[in-house]
Parts: sequence; structure tokens; C-alpha cells
Amino acid sequence: MLHKMLTQLDSLIGFDVASAHCDIPCKIYDPATAQLNALTVIRLFDLIDELAQKESLTIADQAQLARLVMQKEEHALKVKQDVVVIWGDYFKQPQFEQIANAHDLVHSIMLQASKCKQGIARENGVALLNLVNEFAAAFWKTKGVETFNAECPYPPSEIVTYPKLG
Repeated sequence: MLHKMLTQLDSLIGFDVASAHCDIPCKIYDPATAQLNALTVIRLFDLIDELAQKESLTIADQAQLARLVMQKEEHALKVKQDVVVIWGDYFKQPQFEQIANAHDLVHSIMLQASKCKQGIARENGVALLNLVNEFAAAFWKTKGVETFNAECPYPPSEIVTYPKLG
């Protein structure tokens, strides 16, 4: 009812149209979510491989395989989304000057995440994580934060780039 009244009033008066940018500049960016999603892709490759080692798959195994593949593809897409948000919203000219290969690195991540969606080769997941780690190191460099590499404390036990936070 209120909408109808306002619409009629607008047709009589002609309200000025207001538009707004939908992104809120919260300045909270962290590549850790992309890293976790890349690790998840690798872990899902491992779980898929465990099923592949069975001589035959039960209906329950087949259902599990379908879920694993779906999640692998969702997490590969999340990597893309996480990286694109940082690249598109946080990176500006000063960061691009610090990280000369930022565009190429982001493009490589996009392509590698697509490879992870298209297949089940674990090495594609590891390559994705390596690229995301490189992106994380670049991100932290723009913040003036040193990084270090360490094995993550959970499966798939891969090397992750972490910030040195005093």
C-alpha cells in the first residue's frame, strides 16, 4: 500500500533519482579465505582419490563423490571470488606499483582455479595454492607486513604463506 502511494506521488511530483555504490569501504581484506578455499580444493581432491582407490563404489560412495565434486567446484569458485575482491577493491595504483605482476598473477589464479573445477588432478590444486600464496605474500607486502611459509596444521598439510603479525 505504501509503495503504491509513493509511486503515485512520484508520478505527480517526480522525485529525484538517487543511486549509490553498493560496496561498503570497510577496508577489511585478507587473503586467508582464498588460501583456505585452495586448501579445501586440495583436500577434496584427496578425498575423491580415496574413493577412486575402491574396487567398486556403493550408492552411498557415488553420492559422496557427487558431493565432493560439487564442493570442490564451489571452493575453486570461492578462490576466484576472494582474490577478485581484494584485487578489485583493495588494489589501487600504489599497490600496483609495488606489485608489478599483480594483473598477471590474478589472471593466473583465475585460470588455475578453472583447471581445478574442470578436473580432479591434485597437482592443479597445489598449483592453485602456490599462486594464492604468492598473491598473499604480495598483499601483505603492500601492507608492509613480512610473511613466512609453514605447513598448515590440518589436512592436506600443504605449505601456506602467513603474515608475521607481531
